[in-house]
Amino acid sequence: MRPNSLQSILFTTCRRYSSASNRLSSPSVSKPVQARVESLKAQLIDGPTLDDFASAVKGPAISTHNLQRNAEAKEKGAMTPGERARAEHVRLPEWLKTAPPVGHNYHRIKSDLRSLNLATVCEEAKCPNIGECWGGSESGTATATIMLMGDECTRGCRFCSVKTNRKPKPLDPQEPENTAEAISRWGVDYIVMTSVDRDDIADGGASHFAATVKALKTRSPHILVECLTGDYQGDSSAVRHVAASGLDVYAHNLETVEELTPFVRDRRAGYRQSLHVLQTAKQAKPDLVTKSSIMVGCGETYSEVIQTFNDLRNVGV
Repeated sequence: MRPNSLQSILFTTCRRYSSASNRLSSPSVSKPVQARVESLKAQLIDGPTLDDFASAVKGPAISTHNLQRNAEAKEKGAMTPGERARAEHVRLPEWLKTAPPVGHNYHRIKSDLRSLNLATVCEEAKCPNIGECWGGSESGTATATIMLMGDECTRGCRFCSVKTNRKPKPLDPQEPENTAEAISRWGVDYIVMTSVDRDDIADGGASHFAATVKALKTRSPHILVECLTGDYQGDSSAVRHVAASGLDVYAHNLETVEELTPFVRDRRAGYRQSLHVLQTAKQAKPDLVTKSSIMVGCGETYSEVIQTFNDLRNVGV
């Protein structure tokens, strides 16, 4: 095994989602689902290495020609105040820009979400790739990451744009069925569901999350379901409840390396606590694929990233 193999660990700021295994009660459904899961597991084993990402082709650098020309014109006093302001504004390179979200799929998904009173992490976290995912892009398959339990989080991680509230609105009892209804309309074969943290609820919302998975699997048993969960304050029983709900992938993000965790995440989140969540999920259902993601560019070192990967591997990720 390559020590720096990403396998089931996604190393990207825009999280891409893989899949996993869960036997369904119906034999007619379980065999094809299991075959897809095993195929994806094999792809993860031969997945990209950290070196593959580090050596990837970079986008073109920002040209300094115009900046130099504008600086010279400014020195000569040949620019009006308006021209000077525009000249001092550095534009993003083309490869870093995203197109405005448009298209039939985008508006269809947005309409479904609003009519069923559902939130998505795509909107609440202000993801710049929302048009690509909701619109279908090159894949032709439109999807969204459903965010359960409302749009207000009881935590305030420094990297996240989701609203923070110590006392969010009560849970919507219709949300599990509404979520299953929306996803079944989209015609996807893989879906990711996540949630805000709800430290104001006894089990952190684990029962609500599990009920949503069960509702979706009842309505659309062919869909592979990934759940990106919170840490439930380290409550093992809550983690086991979600792990046994029928989901196919149990995901929980470390977000960053251990050394930077106090500066990046909410004080109630912990690096070791997150490892415990992933380990508990794996122990609860050994054939379940567990997954985690980290951000890069926060000041971490190469050795710290590798240590994070090793820590994840040691808990079965």
